[in-house]
Amino acid sequence: MIYLDNAATSFPKPEKVYDRIDEVLREISGNPGRASHRMALEAGRVIFGARESVTRLINAGDSSRVSFTKNATEAVNIGIKGSVVPGDHIVTTSFEHNSVAKTVGAIEAAGIEVTRVRPDRLGFVSVKDISGAIRKNTRLVCLSHASNVFGTIQDIEAIGKACRARSVRFMVDGAQTVGAMPIDVIAMNIDILAATGHKALFGPQGTGFIYTVKGIELEPLIHGGTGELDTLLEMPERLENGTMNTPGVGGLGTGVEFLLSEGVDKIRAYEEGLIGEIIRGLSAIEKVKIIGTLEASSRAALVAFNIEGRRPAEVGRILDEEFECLVRTGVHCAPDAHREAGTHPDGGVRVSPGYFTREPEIESFLKAIRTIAAR
Repeated sequence: MIYLDNAATSFPKPEKVYDRIDEVLREISGNPGRASHRMALEAGRVIFGARESVTRLINAGDSSRVSFTKNATEAVNIGIKGSVVPGDHIVTTSFEHNSVAKTVGAIEAAGIEVTRVRPDRLGFVSVKDISGAIRKNTRLVCLSHASNVFGTIQDIEAIGKACRARSVRFMVDGAQTVGAMPIDVIAMNIDILAATGHKALFGPQGTGFIYTVKGIELEPLIHGGTGELDTLLEMPERLENGTMNTPGVGGLGTGVEFLLSEGVDKIRAYEEGLIGEIIRGLSAIEKVKIIGTLEASSRAALVAFNIEGRRPAEVGRILDEEFECLVRTGVHCAPDAHREAGTHPDGGVRVSPGYFTREPEIESFLKAIRTIAAR
């Protein structure tokens, strides 16, 4: 089997991640912050250790600014809904993942003004266009670091600088990039960062986090489940109401430690090489059209494409059943992005290698696409 769906969830994970989840579940398994006995205290140490690891990864400085969530979607909801009130204005883009697009749509219906900046044909957003969309009542600028359809990496450092100059909060959806490429929340002027744990961080599903810069105290999305009044809670527990997924967070922390030991730059360079190989191979196949830029250095580790005369779902089924190659098809939870790409409603085929993908697997995938396109 060839697994090329890492943009959806990474597989396999480092062995230490599986071991850590099992260890926490079997041997620690206390409820962190809920008692003073040894298991509860040890569970608290698991959470704290993972929080410290994430803080080092994104250069947050203060680990109390990192709160764990069950996924990036929850983190996005906390960041957006906790930032605005009726009468405020938000700037986002017209091709966001549904986690941002639907959340913005929901609060727009509740009285928030929204401006959606369109990308160019390759999926890049202009810093000038983002800056030009900011108004006097703009409270938040929110966009993805990298599109999960176009793959394009936005210049968030420049966008963050523009937001900082206008005293506007800058929020980044880092679902496709945190762990896959260097992120420095201080240097990039990021006020709020939402991320998932089960993709490039090598954690299990059901994990994620939100970072908020000191001075921003978001309203919790969920209330209750703690021993104190929610309004009295300080960060990071303020955004962590309810029992934590301690085994999952333990696995996430171990995944982050793996990233730190390997080096994010090393991982990025390796995956960029694989993406370059995929782009070159697909570009040489007649009838194949790639969505987004052909520059691997400007992409996250994913490529979406279509084969003329073939529906994406059909291509995905053939790859699975005949070639044992697993990819993602459809609109990838981002119909707005496919509308911008002109591939809605069928979407596309998305191939996303990971750090554990090997070059012969890419060669086998490309051979399969050549076979399918030639039929």
